[in-house]
Amino acid sequence: MADLYRRPAVVVPYVSQVSPVMAPMAKGNSIPLSARLARWRVWVQAAFALVWLDPLALRMHTVCSPVFHCYSCPLALFACPIGVLANFSALHLVPYVALGTLVVVGVLVGSFICGWVCPFGFLQDLIGRIPTRKFELPSWLGYGRYVVLASLVLAVPYFFGEEHPLFFCRVCPAGALEAALPYTASTAIGGSIVWPSAAKMIIFGLVLVAMFFTWRPWCTLLCPLGAIYGLCNRVSFLFLKFHPERCNDCDLCRRLCRYHGSSERRGDEMSCLRCMECTRCSAVTVSHVFQLQSEEERTTV
Repeated sequence: MADLYRRPAVVVPYVSQVSPVMAPMAKGNSIPLSARLARWRVWVQAAFALVWLDPLALRMHTVCSPVFHCYSCPLALFACPIGVLANFSALHLVPYVALGTLVVVGVLVGSFICGWVCPFGFLQDLIGRIPTRKFELPSWLGYGRYVVLASLVLAVPYFFGEEHPLFFCRVCPAGALEAALPYTASTAIGGSIVWPSAAKMIIFGLVLVAMFFTWRPWCTLLCPLGAIYGLCNRVSFLFLKFHPERCNDCDLCRRLCRYHGSSERRGDEMSCLRCMECTRCSAVTVSHVFQLQSEEERTTV
């Protein structure tokens, strides 16, 4: 993949002497910082995963994390924000701290959390590297994340309580992997096995199999936390910006994107996980609100 942007050196005295098609390539011949950082994304994800796995056994479950990670996991450092929302909904209470955490993080970085920080997303990325045929799913299936958020996280707990079989934590695949299976293993060692619910294990099994055949199936189709951060993509401080003046219609950014979004809109699309792979194309860069304002001021002047 890195060979896609290793271009041979070209001597260009003046950009004006280059054809309109080649001019954007001459301007963007250097590899931007965001593209260099994208090479290290897997290591950043691994570092964050180590943090969420609580290596110092602090167990700070009164603090809400910004990522999808079951608090019942024996190695969980913080509480899961979706679990907090579901449990507070069952109690008919408003989780101000959890909501505040999600709003602040979402407004600052949007779904960069999904692409760079979330441990369950990291697991899907690792499995996705296994060389199996990957299928492209219809983009409209991504609205399923909002169905899960509205129904299993909010409505079912509010009206039926946490004992309902469709209470989100009872069917969560992350909970199955990080809490239910370790608990079953610990009880088996003690001589009395406690099996997890069949529904939770079936859903986990389906999601696990899907990881081999499509990129991040949970994140793109069902994750309620990704739904929240996806909404924040349109207003976040950091965002991906498309530069039409640099585009030569090579379609590189779309080929680099595993979700095949439109280059003109990908930066604020709700389905974008902001993995920054598309920034290897010089027409897409990471930007921030202040930079956008300064560019608009220069344009008006």
